[in-house]
Amino acid sequence: MPSEAHQHLRVQIGQLLIIGFDGTEISQRLASLLTKIQPAGVILFARNIKTAEQTHSLVRECQKRVSTPLFTCIDLEGGTVDRFRSAIGPSPSAAEVFATGSRALFRKHGRVIGENCRALGFNVDFAPVLDLAYEASRSVMSSRAVSDDPRQVVIYAREFLRGLNDAGIRGCGKHFPGLGEAALDTHHKLPSVEKPLRKLWEQDIVPYRLLRRELPMIMVSHAAFLAVTKEAIPASLSKKWITDILRKKIGYTGLIVSDDLEMGAVQDFAAIEQSVVQYIRAGGDLTLVCHKEEMVVRAYEALTREAERDLTFARRARESARRILAFKRRWMKSVKTAPPKRSAPRPEQVEKLSRQLWEFGEEIRMAALARTGKNAEKKKARA
Repeated sequence: MPSEAHQHLRVQIGQLLIIGFDGTEISQRLASLLTKIQPAGVILFARNIKTAEQTHSLVRECQKRVSTPLFTCIDLEGGTVDRFRSAIGPSPSAAEVFATGSRALFRKHGRVIGENCRALGFNVDFAPVLDLAYEASRSVMSSRAVSDDPRQVVIYAREFLRGLNDAGIRGCGKHFPGLGEAALDTHHKLPSVEKPLRKLWEQDIVPYRLLRRELPMIMVSHAAFLAVTKEAIPASLSKKWITDILRKKIGYTGLIVSDDLEMGAVQDFAAIEQSVVQYIRAGGDLTLVCHKEEMVVRAYEALTREAERDLTFARRARESARRILAFKRRWMKSVKTAPPKRSAPRPEQVEKLSRQLWEFGEEIRMAALARTGKNAEKKKARA
């Protein structure tokens, strides 16, 4: 029979995982997985979402199987990354909102998205994107990135985060240290960025430096930075990036999240057992394993085995588990950000959210047109 210490260790290991799954309702397999692992959180994708009511119910059923408050997570940036498109309606992209030049609309973007998240049962949104909109990554990032000027990125992101917070949602800056120069999609391949640390520090890393006290979470990317690490290792597995630069040099004290460890960029580099252990050893906190149940179980068992085998690793894992649980305790003290307790949204509430989204989209369109017109008048006057 497992000892009390062993059981406690397994509970702590569960707190290092945010898991994804297939299906639009709680299955016996999923219920069993949640009960066994007791993860820190769950993440839903478009494949899990049909209607607002169904989504809210699914999130609540997941929470029932886990004893600690769950991070109920979603990727919702607007534009091409919009998991609620079918359930509520389309949200404008970050680039479209940024084109208005209005800080009030930047904040409203976060608030509208946050209210939709909250209504469907979520409390964490993996947004905003802080990557710089360089030409090299344009075909990959498209309208997800707002500007090649890091200080303009900070202005948008700061207001978006405030809007999320107004709605009771925690945001997450991504993808540290920056995918602006990455020409390949990390979902499929490991991109290599040749930029030296000095230039990254003055450009791509600026949003993380300036927002370090405002970002509840930071997501680390799977891109390789050869000039910094001297090897083609994803930043998500690099102690140099996570501990030496993000924790110590930048001074970030919030939660560090990996990008999905099932992505091609990291899967080609190492098996899930090696990558999940290396990520935690490098100083990361929360590990995203977003798709296959088999991968979730393999990651969980690998972390447990390593913690039982290596006392240094066990201390490192416990440090992150304590940080995550302390974050949750602070989060629970705020009524605004506590896990939703109200019932699923009624049809008239969903209709109201849909109408609000449409009106916001029109507001963005008109504001962008007005700004374009003013710029044209200025050019004409200077001619």
